[in-house]
Amino acid sequence: MISNLRKAVRLPQPRTRGVDLSHPARSPLGTAVVNCAVYIDGVRQDGNQPADVALRQVRRSGSGFVWIGLHEPSEREFAGIVELFGLHPLAVEDAVQAHQRPKLEHYDDSLFTVFKTVRYVEHDRLTDTSEVVETGEIMLFTGADFVITVRHGGHGSLGPLREALESTPEQLAIGPSAVLHAIADLVVDDYLDVTAAVQVDIDDVESEVFSERGSGGAGRIYQLKRELLELKRAVAPLDGPMRELATRPVRQVDSRITAYFRDVADHLDRVTEQITAFDELLNSILQAHLAQVAVAQNEDMRRISAWVAILAVPTMVCGVYGMNFRYMPEKNWTFGYPLVMVLIVVACWVIHRGFKRNGWL
Repeated sequence: MISNLRKAVRLPQPRTRGVDLSHPARSPLGTAVVNCAVYIDGVRQDGNQPADVALRQVRRSGSGFVWIGLHEPSEREFAGIVELFGLHPLAVEDAVQAHQRPKLEHYDDSLFTVFKTVRYVEHDRLTDTSEVVETGEIMLFTGADFVITVRHGGHGSLGPLREALESTPEQLAIGPSAVLHAIADLVVDDYLDVTAAVQVDIDDVESEVFSERGSGGAGRIYQLKRELLELKRAVAPLDGPMRELATRPVRQVDSRITAYFRDVADHLDRVTEQITAFDELLNSILQAHLAQVAVAQNEDMRRISAWVAILAVPTMVCGVYGMNFRYMPEKNWTFGYPLVMVLIVVACWVIHRGFKRNGWL
């Protein structure tokens, strides 16, 4: 069975587009190269060879592929790769410039795929300015005998993934499409982890909003909605490419990998549903918070109105007796002053008790 698998991965070799592979100096890769390895029958070959030497070795043997990993290469550093593998200028521009939407594009003998990577930013307490989701990018050029990964951002290292794949040579023996699936699966699994962490933040905000203190501020809710929007921008556009890889025959993708892409697409659907549910939940939490604020303001206004009504009694009485008319009742009466004070206190107590009974105070 392994021998049949090895025969199956001997794919047609693409054109070299006139590039002379006998000159190693033709590929000035600079410091952007993280790793460059040759895999034959799923086994990594010894040595870390230059890209042109590795490609020449693969094409001479008629099997296997080259996997080159780069991190934030400049246009000058990427020029050697472009000439060596005959990459399309439009895809190269996207790979160097970054800040691209997730997508899948076909260029002659290669496939160009863009993934948005996400990472949950740990924080002790969510504030109005807390960063919750950090994004990066992974671009893949996939051909018959090569995989070129270009990573942007401070996270999303592919080193552990490469080691995991090297421990399962039967998977790597399928070819470059196995690397494409592994990266897609890793990216979507990270989506699941981030959504689980975001749910904890949403639960905390919800608990505070509906607590007796009601201290959940609208600023934190809006901040979560902004971070959730950033997560949605990374996840939603990937649905189309995953559907295409899972349901349609793609020339650069081995048919044995198609079923695995269906599993990735299902996980992506779950993430999309969770993000939609989170957005609706945050809308409900925000509406509940605003309703609580309105109720609290109404209660404050009722208390203020009640005290104004109570204070209106002594204000009115004192205002009447403060007028400087010569002939006023009880003005020369010995018990006039104590009687007025008693009447004021009694009237205020009666009004206060009425407001208290009706829940205004």
